[in-house]
Amino acid sequence: MSEQEILLETGTNELEIIEFFIREETEKGVETHYFGVNVAKVLEVVEAPEGLTGSEAAVHPSFLGTIPLRDLILPVVDLSVWLTVERAQDVNEPIIVTEFNGMITGFLVSGVTQIHRVNWKDVEPPSKYVASMDTNCITGTVKIKDRFVLMLDLEQVLADLDESGETAANLSDIVADERYRALIADDSTSVRELLRNNFTNANFDVTVVGDGAEAWHKLEEIKTHAQAEGKSPLDYLDVIVSDIEMPQMDGYTLTRRVKEDPVLNVLPVTLFSSLISKGVEHKGEAVKADAQVTKPEFNGLTEVVIKLVKGWKADA
Repeated sequence: MSEQEILLETGTNELEIIEFFIREETEKGVETHYFGVNVAKVLEVVEAPEGLTGSEAAVHPSFLGTIPLRDLILPVVDLSVWLTVERAQDVNEPIIVTEFNGMITGFLVSGVTQIHRVNWKDVEPPSKYVASMDTNCITGTVKIKDRFVLMLDLEQVLADLDESGETAANLSDIVADERYRALIADDSTSVRELLRNNFTNANFDVTVVGDGAEAWHKLEEIKTHAQAEGKSPLDYLDVIVSDIEMPQMDGYTLTRRVKEDPVLNVLPVTLFSSLISKGVEHKGEAVKADAQVTKPEFNGLTEVVIKLVKGWKADA
């Protein structure tokens, strides 16, 4: 097996990010801000056409309209506007074409640098100040060379642009017949609250954490209690629901650790992520996830998890 194959193996807690930047006009001159997004979400980078501007009638000031891209009509978002940054205008600005949440979207930026391979343990969660920002769009920071790169939550961008409100999702009307317990891991504050509300209303006791490392710490505590009392982890918890992209430890690595642990492997795990599609479901299967649901299907997730727990208990 080559070194590259080892690095790309699912569950190694590694990812590749494409680094890009936005040049901001300030009173002191032009400042450059660096951002990153998972390469798994990026289809390609294309040059922005001339004359691409927004409209007063747009659903959001950052929406620049659509452009043709081969057989696609590509909606384009000016990321600087969404971030409330006054971008220094330049020629040959790129559009990063992404695919996630079942949508293909273009994001206009000032420039793209290169692709970096990093470990999730090197991605620090955002500070409380950054996490409390109105846009709530930074999921982590990673130091690359001599600068800090901010990991962007592009799902939050699309949620803000969703005029129908479907991305925000309504509370689930599905309710479990008995009380269940769920451990939920997601690095997005807004998604955590949606999941907490949905599962609470579905008759779950919910514990919510911000990344896979926190979830693993909780699971180790459950393991310790179970072993000390001669019980199964299923006496303390019914299901784990995890995002994939998270600082410190990703969902694939968390799932692999659970399934390889001789005590914790009795717990069912559901992965819930915008990265999940038919083309990458094999990654979740490789780490033995018991179910996989694509964001933002919040109601569908609740139904899948209840069915999973019911079947799990019936087989126990």
